[in-house]
Amino acid sequence: MSHDTLPTDEPAVVTCGLPYANGDLHVGHLRTYVVGDAYSRALERVGQQTAFVSGSDMHGTPIVVNAAEEGVDPEEYALEYHEKYAETFPKFNVAFDNYGHTHDETNTELTQSFVESWIEGDHVYEKEIQVGYDPEADQWLPDRFVEGTCPYCGEHARGDECDEGCQRHLEPGEIEDPVSTLTGNPAEYRSRDHRFLRLSDFQEYLQGFIDRLEGTDNARNQPREWIEGELEDLCITRDLDWGIDYPGDEDTDENTGDDLVLYVWVDAPIEYVASTKQYTERVGADEYDWEQVWKVDGDERHGTEWDDDWTDDAGEIVHVIGRDIIQHHAVFWPAMLRGAGYAEPRAILAAGFVGIDGKSLSTSRNRAVWAEEYLDTGFHPDLFRYYTISGAGLESDVDFSWDRFQERVNGQLVGNVGNFVYRSLLFAQRNYGGTPDVETSDDVEARIEDAVEEFREAVAEYDLRTVADAAVELADYGNEYIQRNEPWNLVDDDPDEAAQVIRDCVQLSKAVAVLMQPVLPEKSQNAWEQIGESGTVEDANLEAALEAPPAEFDEPEELFAKVEDDEIEALNEDLRERVQAASEGDDDETDGNDDEETSDQAVDLEPLEDERISFDDFQGIDLRVGEIESAEPIEDSDKLVKLQVDIGHGVRQVVAGIKQLHDVDELPGTRVVLLANMEKAELFGTESNGMVLAAGDEADLLTTHEDSPLGTRVH
Repeated sequence: MSHDTLPTDEPAVVTCGLPYANGDLHVGHLRTYVVGDAYSRALERVGQQTAFVSGSDMHGTPIVVNAAEEGVDPEEYALEYHEKYAETFPKFNVAFDNYGHTHDETNTELTQSFVESWIEGDHVYEKEIQVGYDPEADQWLPDRFVEGTCPYCGEHARGDECDEGCQRHLEPGEIEDPVSTLTGNPAEYRSRDHRFLRLSDFQEYLQGFIDRLEGTDNARNQPREWIEGELEDLCITRDLDWGIDYPGDEDTDENTGDDLVLYVWVDAPIEYVASTKQYTERVGADEYDWEQVWKVDGDERHGTEWDDDWTDDAGEIVHVIGRDIIQHHAVFWPAMLRGAGYAEPRAILAAGFVGIDGKSLSTSRNRAVWAEEYLDTGFHPDLFRYYTISGAGLESDVDFSWDRFQERVNGQLVGNVGNFVYRSLLFAQRNYGGTPDVETSDDVEARIEDAVEEFREAVAEYDLRTVADAAVELADYGNEYIQRNEPWNLVDDDPDEAAQVIRDCVQLSKAVAVLMQPVLPEKSQNAWEQIGESGTVEDANLEAALEAPPAEFDEPEELFAKVEDDEIEALNEDLRERVQAASEGDDDETDGNDDEETSDQAVDLEPLEDERISFDDFQGIDLRVGEIESAEPIEDSDKLVKLQVDIGHGVRQVVAGIKQLHDVDELPGTRVVLLANMEKAELFGTESNGMVLAAGDEADLLTTHEDSPLGTRVH
């Protein structure tokens, strides 16, 4: 890992947290995988050699419990879900270079090799601990066979985590007032010998690691509480028959004769390495070398006193996960890698939770939008990808809404991107047979160069929302450009200028296709082909955005179809009924097999800006109370409205993008807050002298609580 600005000369691997092979996928799961896929594609777009890998998490007590309830073997049970996941991901254009699972031979061998390295390095010890036991069932109770109270925050906890409270990892024996999920009876704690990874060996290293770590703020800040405090060692064995055996026959438990298996959070992250290795075995080390990414040269495999730059010769490792497993990836995992002589992650991107109607997802209560449900709607998978990535910053909790899905698709994709590309290519094809034979104008070329640079910077800063916005904003510029120049009126009066405008628009369309590929891979290929390009847009590099389009191409087709109101209303009605049914059961005891996420409220919130402004800078912002006197739509614009706003000192003409979100006829008389010292701009040939302030995607117009006089300054 270089820590040089991406892209670098070292190979990269992007991984996603392993889906647990214990139930169907829903939109909360898909957020992580869609983001991971898009970021992997974006890295390749800027020239970074990249592999995108993951796999199914096959082990752990929930799988044992559910398999027993269905009367099948745990392996059979987990493999069924693994195969279903492997079939579902491509339907959302999530294209893993390798998708394995934790029970395969590669991961089994690597996991035991890791543990043997820890043993050799004297990082593993045996300790007698208290483990849950059910006297009625005459059975030990590892992890989710036990429920009770979190000793740290007092909330309900299950097995190895406080999933409804502080989200802290819990060691065996920590849950208070334990209850057996097998019988519902109180559980006992009895003494057992288990193995521990001595995390305290790595505390100083982890404190340096967290300072070097890149990615989202939550992934870098949340672990400091554990790393800088008293770091508890990790119990790496469990009393189960299902899992990867602890290395060595001598480790058979003397009391019961049962073999110890490794804790699921030992073998799960090692699947990242195993899946990368399997990719190399399939394509060859000349094309992609997994060891160059994961392994560290030198003889210091098992020590703990390496220099901070000991992984400078390794690759760029990026993990995309849910925020509920930050501790596992930013504390346990780097220590596990360090103890086995492997490279540390460069970045961890932790996504917020996804909710439904302001409530957390609940799979057991069917309060979810399922992957299959989305596919059954017939909506294109790229629409879901764009909605998921562009709606909010990755760290934010989001609330899935069919209404907002429709608004964003119709407004940004249909009305903006699709409208621009279609009208540009149609005019070009009908009037010139393709691309007019002139050079791209300097201004348009500069705008494309700016968009490309913004894309590069967003990739380097792990900013997926800006990656998604790059093509949309360029199309927005294109729509304003073509509308301002009106080439249809120039064809007869000024044919040279008309050719120039359309040449620019075709070039912009090609650039849009190149930039939207990571987020909208299939639709970008459609646009690429409509411009007459051969091959795939995936194979084109970022510089292709400025390369001349083909001289000839066929008449284009619309890229996106409008999402109709009746489709959304039917989906909303079904979702409302399910949310209502789920809400009626919210007071019931949580199902022990539920993977309900634990955010208090899931909303579309953008992250706070890191960069602060001074009080003097704020004093320079002139906000005034105003009132809209008149409002009229701007012709040929899907979203712009011309407002006349009285701010006490006079009436300002303002152009606002609120046409699709407000009844224009009802706007007169509305009190607003106006940014009075905003630079003047011209939009669609209309001067805008100020900006009205609005909140969120719904353009909720800001106003005052009382009737402040017009022109009153907002402090």
